[in-house]
Amino acid sequence: MPFQCATENMAALLRSARLLKFSPSGLLQITGTKRTGPPVSRLYSGAVGRKETGVCSRQISRATENASSRLWPYTVGCVRNYAVATEQKNEAGTAVRTKQIQQFDWALAKLDSSVRRTGRITKTLLLRIFHDICRTGYPSGNQALLLLRSCGSLLPEVPLQERNDLAHRVWEKLQELGAQYDVSHYNALLKVYLQNEFEFSPTDFLAKMEAANIQPNRVTYQRLIAAYCQSGNIEGASTILGFMKSKDLPITDAVFNSLVTGHARAGDIESAKNILPVMQGAGIEPGPDTYLSLLKAYAEKGDLDSLKKTIEEAESADCSLMDRDIMQVIYTLAKAGHQQHIQEMVNCLKHERGYVPDAMNLCLSLITQGLEETAFNILKTFPTLQSESFNSDSPNLGNFFLRHCANMETPSEKLGHFCKELHDSNLHSSPLSFTLSCALEAKKTGMCLELMKMLKEQDFPVRPHYFWPLLTQHMKDSNVVGTMEVLKGMQELGVSPDVDTLSNYIFPVFPGCKFSAAALKAISMDSEGCLSAEVRSMATNSLAELYIKLSDPSFPSLDLSTFRGSLISGFRKSADTETMVKITKLLYKDERFSQGNMKPAEATSFFLYNLIDSMSDREVQAQEDNLKKFFNQLQAQNITIPVNIYRGIRNLLESYHTPELIKDVIVLVNPSERVSSGSVQAAPQITGRVMALERKIAELKAENKPLGNLLKQAIQALGAEENLQRALELKKQHEEEMTAGAYATLINLCCRHDKLEEAVNLKTELSRKDSSLALDASKYIGLIKILSKNGRVEEAVDILKEMKEKDVVVNDTHAAMLFHMLNALVDKGGFPTIQRLLDTIFTLGLTKPTANLCSPLVTVHLESDDMAAALEAALECQKRYNQLPRIHDIIVGLVEKGDTALLQKAMDFVSQERGEMAMLYDLFFAFLQTGRFREARKIIETPGLRARPGRLHWYAEKCISGNQMETLEQMVDMTAKLFECDRDVMYSYALRLCKETNDWQKAETLWTKMQEENVIPRDRTLRLLADVLKSNGQDVPFEMPETWYQQAATAKEVKEQPTKTAPTNNQPAHTESGTEYQVRLLALCKRGKAKEAYGMLKDADKKGVALGPAPYDHLIRALLAEGSMEDAMIVKDIALAHVPGFQLSDIASSLLITTQSKKGQTEDAVEKLKSMLQTDQVPGQLAITRLVQALGNKGDVAGIQEVESLIKDHGTSLNLSSMVFINNKALAYIKKGDMDLAVEELEAVFTNPGSKFPSISFVFRKVLEEDNDKALDKLSVMVERLANHFACYKPATDLFLQLLDAGKVEDAKFMLARCNAVAEQKDLLLSYVTRKATSPGQLDKINALLNLIPDFAEKDVLNAYLIKCHVLDKDLPGAKALYEQMQKEGMVVDELSLKRLAVLYRSAGETAPFSEPPESFKFMQTS
Repeated sequence: MPFQCATENMAALLRSARLLKFSPSGLLQITGTKRTGPPVSRLYSGAVGRKETGVCSRQISRATENASSRLWPYTVGCVRNYAVATEQKNEAGTAVRTKQIQQFDWALAKLDSSVRRTGRITKTLLLRIFHDICRTGYPSGNQALLLLRSCGSLLPEVPLQERNDLAHRVWEKLQELGAQYDVSHYNALLKVYLQNEFEFSPTDFLAKMEAANIQPNRVTYQRLIAAYCQSGNIEGASTILGFMKSKDLPITDAVFNSLVTGHARAGDIESAKNILPVMQGAGIEPGPDTYLSLLKAYAEKGDLDSLKKTIEEAESADCSLMDRDIMQVIYTLAKAGHQQHIQEMVNCLKHERGYVPDAMNLCLSLITQGLEETAFNILKTFPTLQSESFNSDSPNLGNFFLRHCANMETPSEKLGHFCKELHDSNLHSSPLSFTLSCALEAKKTGMCLELMKMLKEQDFPVRPHYFWPLLTQHMKDSNVVGTMEVLKGMQELGVSPDVDTLSNYIFPVFPGCKFSAAALKAISMDSEGCLSAEVRSMATNSLAELYIKLSDPSFPSLDLSTFRGSLISGFRKSADTETMVKITKLLYKDERFSQGNMKPAEATSFFLYNLIDSMSDREVQAQEDNLKKFFNQLQAQNITIPVNIYRGIRNLLESYHTPELIKDVIVLVNPSERVSSGSVQAAPQITGRVMALERKIAELKAENKPLGNLLKQAIQALGAEENLQRALELKKQHEEEMTAGAYATLINLCCRHDKLEEAVNLKTELSRKDSSLALDASKYIGLIKILSKNGRVEEAVDILKEMKEKDVVVNDTHAAMLFHMLNALVDKGGFPTIQRLLDTIFTLGLTKPTANLCSPLVTVHLESDDMAAALEAALECQKRYNQLPRIHDIIVGLVEKGDTALLQKAMDFVSQERGEMAMLYDLFFAFLQTGRFREARKIIETPGLRARPGRLHWYAEKCISGNQMETLEQMVDMTAKLFECDRDVMYSYALRLCKETNDWQKAETLWTKMQEENVIPRDRTLRLLADVLKSNGQDVPFEMPETWYQQAATAKEVKEQPTKTAPTNNQPAHTESGTEYQVRLLALCKRGKAKEAYGMLKDADKKGVALGPAPYDHLIRALLAEGSMEDAMIVKDIALAHVPGFQLSDIASSLLITTQSKKGQTEDAVEKLKSMLQTDQVPGQLAITRLVQALGNKGDVAGIQEVESLIKDHGTSLNLSSMVFINNKALAYIKKGDMDLAVEELEAVFTNPGSKFPSISFVFRKVLEEDNDKALDKLSVMVERLANHFACYKPATDLFLQLLDAGKVEDAKFMLARCNAVAEQKDLLLSYVTRKATSPGQLDKINALLNLIPDFAEKDVLNAYLIKCHVLDKDLPGAKALYEQMQKEGMVVDELSLKRLAVLYRSAGETAPFSEPPESFKFMQTS
């Protein structure tokens, strides 16, 4: 339509319009239009309750248009009309899709799914999508359109004014972010105004469009007419009609429908009625929408007789009104206050398909307008009433109704009435409880308390945790007044807050326990819970204060279970063994901390088990000495534990690889449960087993039978009891029957008990019995440890030599044991011993030198504060083992001492051995560690210093483990300008420490700094920050990103309209430097916003800003990845103008070749390849493959040969298979029609004596795709000849499988009949099945193969793949049948298949007829 230059005239016309009389003649010349007739095209695309004065969903279109383009399926709804961009495949851009397109697909799928299911969307979903789009920083036009169109009648749960505010917010924010608006966006905004009954000035609206240089179209004028008519302004509507007439714009039935409304609103109902004959005179038959407009006009007047008459006229005119049309009439009646007529209209409802979602939306709209009574009457008409009420154990009709009433703050009396009626009618099992849960979720305190009172009146118990949702918000806001209000409500209801309520939701609101106790006392509430909260806090933070508090005789009774978790946390962090023992003794003896049936001693025993159970293996190993001291002091205090607790702790210690602690725990076993047996006493249950074994040994000995195996079991059982003396006695009694395993167990037991002589004697006896026998590495290391501790170093060295001679394997676990062994020698000042052992270990090659293994050599001097010796030891390690252990600790010590001479020596050595940069980092970390932040900043700001992620990561982890927040924060700040420093990673380290310390204030400060620094956070960092804030009840200031397993899957590809960056008039002038442009451009490229980056580059070029070569190259790569070759070449020209000698990188050149190949520009691609090779660039494997394939598709054999020659001559190894060239040459010959040469090319591969029979499936697949029967016949003859004459069956098998894959089963069957040997290629056939079983929908192909060749693999193997296919296809009946068949045949189903079947049964809501196998592994849970 010729809309150009019309806007200015139109605006002027509206401004100076005089009163025009509406004349039905002359204005309504409509050409080439017809009304969309079938009812399906009339389907309502929004929620009930909107005003149908705008352009209706029933469309008028050009008669020449294809009807299918105007008809949408019933379920699609209006969201599908949002997709402005059509789905197209951009071949050059499929490899890398932009983030913007992905987000549009995601948003479209989410909204579309919601509308399909319910006919509406929620405000929460819309805001989530809005914030997510805003977070990307550059929304597309499609995204803006999607959001705007969602702000109208699709939000029935949102008040009209709030919808308008949301629409304006979306409009302004997206415009601020650079979204480009066109006429469709203005039209969408108009539609939203109409649906939300927003009063606005059409004149001003047109003026805004004019100012934005946007030309209105026919839809704009139609909607402006609707706006005038909505307010009853026929004069304004007539003005626009005259303008449309002057421009030859067609007048559609939508205009007439608006005029019906306009005349009615102007008080002229007769003129409204006369619009129908006017339409007929213009050649347009009044449709259902026209009658609906008239019905709504009568509904506003409350004219029931006219309503009935008009409905009859519509029916007689073959314009059947749908339920949703009648619902709009009901909505209009209710809103106009004519409730007395609503039942008549309700009787007209036919309960068509889709009635329930439409009726739900009507109810929601009515509730939003405060018309709950009418909504409730509609609710009772739901056709699913009977099935939900009587066929369900728990009917729940009306959940949506009750929830929205709660959200809209419907008076409690009304809610109570609704709930009572629903319950009495058996429509809802527990309406009042459900309404309370909704009110709690909405944080409606007053409503919640009223509803709880109602529940209590019905003898329903009200629990303390019901109040938690109300208290949570007050806790977030530190709102003491709000908290007290809730507490008073609890008091009125007779509910006392329990410990969890007080400690988790009330205590944190007050500055301290005294204040909270005073507040509770003020309202006459018991403060016992406050006391519990105080104890928990002390247990976590100060064990000494806790002991003073608990040991006070006036302290009241408090069960250990109340603060056990906090106490365990405090014990794990503390090194104060004395206080830990005091607290344990107090708990053990004082009955105040053990309430109920459990005695104090029993409760304390369980506490000790839980303490060890809560610790990790590394934690136990690191605190081995503290735990040993703790257990020994417990024994000194006569604290005992039951044998079952001992066994549990023993099992834990064994799993932690710290068996040495077991002997310290066993002495705690209750004496009443022990049987005296020497110096170490064993528990009766365990001894019973040993006694049984001993009796059996005696019997076998009496019968003169071998008893070595039983003897080993008995010694192992005694070892588990740490009963060394009895084990030695048993060995002495049956020395001749001792096996190697028994000796190994006994040796290890002696080592654990520091019985050196016994261990050495046993080792000597074992060697004497059989010198070839070898112990495992852990037993040898135990021997070395005890020998070294007792000064018998040479004997320890001999053990190491024996390990080498007997090829004992030392793995990482054993290397860690060696480190702990050497570290244990530090306390004895055994530097020579450590050095001797290390030299032997490394010389023998038992394990490779590491900094960790060498560190005891330095630690021994650091412990004695001899920094000079420590430095010398470290330097010697570097010279001998190329390891520099604990250099950081040495430098830190030297800095603290101020020993500049030694520090200079250390720095010179590090610089010489590892480079100046490593030296600077060591010095930087040392200054940070010692708090010398000014010196550290000077170091890190050294010119030329680059970021070393590994070093920064190491020190950050050190700060995190040491809880050094200030130091870590300083490092993050200092590295802000460090070259190539990943700022997101640095901030993520600090946020991790915030999470571990639960410091949300610091996390919030870091977030502010990130924004100031313009850091683009990764999703991982955002999730980390959100976790910290949410766990402390704080609002998250951004949209929390989803993890991969939460994202909605979508398979759509929507081609994004190119975006332009046009400066707006109101933007402040700002001159950016080249560096700023470069940073922003690289960030945009990284985020997949190549078009925006391209626009920014052109802007920079116009301003004469020159950039470095890297941003140009990155942008070219990003554009080529999208297929925008022309734009990429323009960028290249700009780069050449600013950077003389600029050339594309290897990646960019490869992408250019790929793009040219896909566009069919093979000559240019070949030339580019030549230029790359001439400049010693290495082309990518994919680029060569795509180029060769493009040449093959063109039939250019010479081109393929040229590329092959270029690659061979260059000598570059690309790991490129020769079959890439051979297959594509064959295809090129086929393309040219020269089948003989194609066959000759392929045949030569397989007749070559050195051939490994590669695959030519690619050729067969291409020929089948092109349906080239002639080529297929020739290739079939070739593969048969190769099979029959050369016994080469790979090509025949490839062809056979490709025929199956293409669905040509008969051809495959014929092929198999001519070449039976294909059935013997079992590996290839099974490989095909394996490949197909990885994706759904492939079962038919596998079954086709099995029908042709049923026995090419074991049946159980094939059945496993078939089960997998059924599961992928969610085909439970098929899976059941297969499982039953396997059961009948007596086949064993493997565990993985059973697991898959169990999941399939569970997802279908059925119970599996077998026991589900346990999981063989679990995913690691990370916090």
